[in-house]
Amino acid sequence: MFVLVVGGGKVGYYLAKELIDSGHEVALMEKDPTRARQIANEIGSIVIAHDGCEGKYLGEAGCNRADVVAAVTGDDEDNLVICQMAKHHFDVPRTIARVNNPKNEVLFRHLGVDELVSPTRMILGSIEQDIPVHELLHLAALGEGELELIEAHLQPGSPAIGRSLRDLDIPESCSLFAVVRNGVATPLLPESILQEGDKVIAIGKPDAESALHGQLIGDPEAFAAG
Repeated sequence: MFVLVVGGGKVGYYLAKELIDSGHEVALMEKDPTRARQIANEIGSIVIAHDGCEGKYLGEAGCNRADVVAAVTGDDEDNLVICQMAKHHFDVPRTIARVNNPKNEVLFRHLGVDELVSPTRMILGSIEQDIPVHELLHLAALGEGELELIEAHLQPGSPAIGRSLRDLDIPESCSLFAVVRNGVATPLLPESILQEGDKVIAIGKPDAESALHGQLIGDPEAFAAG
């Protein structure tokens, strides 16, 4: 597989090294000549010292035959431009973009980037998993960001404890489909009785979040008072 990596920072550098070690053909583009020379001295002549935002240089790097283009610069705008050109001008079958600002994810998906890597969202998710806060945990954005995969951890005081799915007033734009109990995930049926400690997995539109919070987590002010 031929992978064109654009961006010679730490992410691009280590990505290229790992791909080479795995036996893939790799080209790495880095627009800073000094950085490009430094990388070339370490991993060889696969480094191209040109700006990946310019179609001419993408073409010279072999973008037209790439199986994957991974845009991993530190600039979201550059990464979007690179993926757009790779997809629409060079017919690259798979584009991957680093997204530093999570607010840009919807735009990237809307414009057809195949896969997003968001360091900010990954770190945030790790932090949220360690906090027994009375909040919903956002696991992933789906589609073009129109849907969210959400987890609700039923803590003491949750209004859902002891109730079945059919007893909950869940918005039409949201669906509860699984429960994780004692580390085991099972489908959530209408007659399923929810218990303290359950992790309920839901999928829904962002506008359903407030109602979902009220049904599964409860009133934040009540927890603060307690």
